[in-house]
Amino acid sequence: MTKFTKEFIEQAAKDEDVRFLRLMFTDILGTIKNVEVPISQLDKVLDNKMMFDGSSIEGFVRIEESDMYLHPDLNTWLIFPWGAGEGNGKIARLICDIYNPDGTPFLGDPRANLKRVLGEMEELGFTEFNLGPEPEFFLFKLDDKNEPTLELNDHGGYFDLAPVDLGENCRRDIVLQLEELGFEIEASHHEVAPGQHEIDWKYANAVEACDNIQTFKLVVKTVARQHGLHATFMPKPLFGVNGSGMHFNLSLFTKEGNAFYDSEGEMELSDTARGFIAGTLAHAHAFTAICNPTVNSYKRLVPGYEAPVYIAWSGRNRSPLIRIPGSRGMSTRIEVRSVDPSANPYLAMATLLKAGLDGIKNDLELPAPIDRNIYAMDEEDRHANGIYDLPSTLLDAVKALSKDDVIKDGLGEHIYNNFVEAKKVEWDAFRIQVTQWEREQYLKLY
Repeated sequence: MTKFTKEFIEQAAKDEDVRFLRLMFTDILGTIKNVEVPISQLDKVLDNKMMFDGSSIEGFVRIEESDMYLHPDLNTWLIFPWGAGEGNGKIARLICDIYNPDGTPFLGDPRANLKRVLGEMEELGFTEFNLGPEPEFFLFKLDDKNEPTLELNDHGGYFDLAPVDLGENCRRDIVLQLEELGFEIEASHHEVAPGQHEIDWKYANAVEACDNIQTFKLVVKTVARQHGLHATFMPKPLFGVNGSGMHFNLSLFTKEGNAFYDSEGEMELSDTARGFIAGTLAHAHAFTAICNPTVNSYKRLVPGYEAPVYIAWSGRNRSPLIRIPGSRGMSTRIEVRSVDPSANPYLAMATLLKAGLDGIKNDLELPAPIDRNIYAMDEEDRHANGIYDLPSTLLDAVKALSKDDVIKDGLGEHIYNNFVEAKKVEWDAFRIQVTQWEREQYLKLY
């Protein structure tokens, strides 16, 4: 459904004194990119004639095939609440899909790839795949040169209030700006670790929800700077405290309504929901590389800090990979708890959907739910209950990805090859480092 037309955007730009336009897109690693143009180029942008050099973007194209086109999604028109500077008008943005010069969608565009997988979903009779994300982030103080430090701006804990939670004013301003941009905020609070925060908003369809995550990150970082703070979505910036997750609440719909709900089913879950969960569990080893895509991600996925480590599901237990929140009816959903905020949301959604659809299509058997504290079970007990570990390093996760044709297909050949190449480079750069921990452990001992 189209919310905005060319004519509306042209008039809004004039009425609101928009002087600059950011054409935003996301590279394979999940980094937000943009081409900023003066508003005088608006007609060219709206006619899909804006070209850029794709060879400069991580994982896009080779130097000899660099010309790419930005096709704006008119529904993503948004005017930022901050201006371009005193007297220089406002800045607006459009999120774009990437196209080849021949007019075909670029296979290396994560947003277009998600749309491709959603097309497979629709062929199976489903109409929507919805996401409600729960992103967490840390706030650190900036130094005199506006560079991030590791000094926290508060020592609060879960749901603490000011004056303990000194990030409250910053978080409140983030919420106000998000609401001004159209976000329906559902919750905002301090998280478990000092300096850690969470803001949740209403679910949306897969593409819009991923667009919202990228917009959210931009707003959080911008507002934090205005408060003399640095916001980071790094999964585990500090030792000894909880890391930051981005739980994904997923639901699948048909024309009749929520396909995960069945009032007569066990736990009021439909066979579709059970198949989706089974597929998610079956492919968890492989999609972990996508949902936890950095070396640092695996410092969060360790026992003792509330992050999931084991491949299991439960209706109420918070230690497994998948939890089923208590709401039913139209709100029936599954919560995938392993995803962290360094993930490319478009790729994470594509691979999670692909895994779930595989479970539905092949009628995969769903293991029994685990309603015990898995952290308190020993390895023998876990394996006796069919519970196995998530990958413990980025290298292990990439190896698992390479063996799973379903998840590889969820990425497409171009994205898969470039993602794996980038992650192997990242792992090699990490493994040759000599850390302070190693010096403290070994320098005198040996």
